[in-house]
Amino acid sequence: MTREEQKLRQGIIDACLAMNAQGINQGTSGNVSARHGKSMLITPSGVPYEELKPADIVAMPLDGGNGAYKGKLAPSSEWRFHLDIMAARPEVGAVVHTHSTYATAMAICGLEIPAVHYMVAAAGGPTIRVAPYATYGTEELSHNALAALEDRSACLLANHGVIATGPNLQRALWLAGEVETLARQYVLARALGNPTVLPDDEIAVVVEKFKSYGPRGKAAQKAVKPAPRRKRAAGGKTSARKRSGPAKGTPGRGGKKR
Repeated sequence: MTREEQKLRQGIIDACLAMNAQGINQGTSGNVSARHGKSMLITPSGVPYEELKPADIVAMPLDGGNGAYKGKLAPSSEWRFHLDIMAARPEVGAVVHTHSTYATAMAICGLEIPAVHYMVAAAGGPTIRVAPYATYGTEELSHNALAALEDRSACLLANHGVIATGPNLQRALWLAGEVETLARQYVLARALGNPTVLPDDEIAVVVEKFKSYGPRGKAAQKAVKPAPRRKRAAGGKTSARKRSGPAKGTPGRGGKKR
C-alpha cells in the first residue's frame, strides 16, 4: 500500500467520524467512498467507525459491477450506487451517504428541497431532488439515484437518506452538511409560514459563482504575496504616500460576503 493510498483510506475513516460528530449521521448507517486510480475505496459493512483501520477499507474495481472486492471485510451494502456514480461521473472523487434527520424526514415525505436559500446552488441547481424509493443495495436504487443526480451533486433518497458527491472527501462531506442545513431551514420555514422560493435564473447566477466556492485546502488556494512595506524616510518619518485603504462607500474586509 502506497503512502498516498494509506492517507486516502485514513481520510475515509476521518470523514465517517466527522459526519457522526457533526450529527448528520448515526451509528454505521452511512457510508463513504473515494476514487483511487482505477478502483474505489469504500467503508466495510457494519463495522463501527471508531474501530476502523486503514487496512479495513475495501477496494473495488471501478469496472467491476459484479461486486468484486479486495480485503478481509465485505464492502458496504450500498457499494453499488457508490460504484455506479463514480463510473458514470468521472468528476466525482468521493461519495458520502448519510441518514441525516431533517433531510431524511423530507425524503420520507417525498419532498425535494427547493431554492428557499441560495445555498441550494451548492448542489448544482434550483432543487435537490428525491430519488424514488427502492430497496437498499439494489440496482434499482442505484438507477434512481443516478437519475436524481443528473446535473446535481446531491440528492435525497425516498424513505432512506442523502447522497452527496464531490471532487474529494472534504467537499463531499461539506455538501452533506449543507444539504442537512437546507432541509432544516426549509422545515422550520414551513412551520412559520409560506417560504419564498428564489427564481431559477437567480440560482443559475449563484451556481456560476459557486464554481470557486466551498472548502479548499491551503494548497488549492492561490498564494497571495503580501505587499512590501514602505521604507521609512530619513529621520524616522513615514513616506508621504499612504497605503490605500478601502474606497469610500466600499465595504472593507469585514464586509466581504463569505
